[in-house]
Amino acid sequence: MRYFLDCEFNGFDGPLIAIALVPEMDGLAEFYAVLPCHRPQRWVAAHVIPHLDASPQCRCDVVAGLTAYLLADPAPVLVADWPEDIAHAASLLAFRGRSLVTQMRFDLINLPGFDTASASARPHNALADARALRAEVLAREAAALGHVAA
Repeated sequence: MRYFLDCEFNGFDGPLIAIALVPEMDGLAEFYAVLPCHRPQRWVAAHVIPHLDASPQCRCDVVAGLTAYLLADPAPVLVADWPEDIAHAASLLAFRGRSLVTQMRFDLINLPGFDTASASARPHNALADARALRAEVLAREAAALGHVAA
């Protein structure tokens, strides 16, 4: 199954602050975790930190939670519209050496005209942004098949 991925990080190429996965299918659990952000950049302190809506966890706990979440699916596909999101997710899964998640695929997609900050119910919150990404992808796929999105 596909999981729509979004991350927040402390500036471009900066440390991970939050990660979210929203499953393609309705009704399934979402994954959201926040890590501590030491010395956030000014923009991040103003636009990301206030919207985290969760307490930070240590990296080991986030890795354990993400691994457990993904192990429920024999072949998860993580879909992102930004390459750094994929890099951060892969880095978490490699945190303690070879990941327990033995089969996974990452899909980097291009969505012309889509802007997460404009589409998200809570811009710069990874969970809200991942939900917006899911909604956009599913709406485009439905339109391509001639279906009207609900």
